[in-house]
Amino acid sequence: MKTINTWLEEYGESHKNPTNKMVHWICVPIIFWTVTALFWSIKLPVELQPGLPLNGAMIAAALIFGYYLTLSLTLSVGLLLFTSACLFISYKVETNFTLLPLWAVALIAFVLAWIGQFWGHSVEGKKPSFLKDLQFLMIGPAWLMSFIYQKLGIKY
Repeated sequence: MKTINTWLEEYGESHKNPTNKMVHWICVPIIFWTVTALFWSIKLPVELQPGLPLNGAMIAAALIFGYYLTLSLTLSVGLLLFTSACLFISYKVETNFTLLPLWAVALIAFVLAWIGQFWGHSVEGKKPSFLKDLQFLMIGPAWLMSFIYQKLGIKY
């Protein structure tokens, strides 16, 4: 199994261009949230508390946290906080935004963010990493979190 450092180094090979990096700082968190929101829209017949049914995002978040734990305990904490923020935003958009349903907002943002990602990679001149290995879809958020940790002086 690859170490977190190996994953991050491999991911970084196709993310050296400053424009592509900037696009990733915008689009990767948006894509992560949109996937969370789409899974949030899958309601299960179990109510955790009145008005809050168990949903696909809650189950996916637990699985994602488990995956990140296998790579880095320290990074997984930051990614759990980010995932929690995505869950909270999904809840707030669903309960407070009445123009469109949550899944529609997420789908529109998902498409726009992926257009941005592919544009960033065209500027970079390299294919997105996930075309080599789908696990890189999970490494993108960890790659960004690793920069935050470096700025804060936190080892991962």
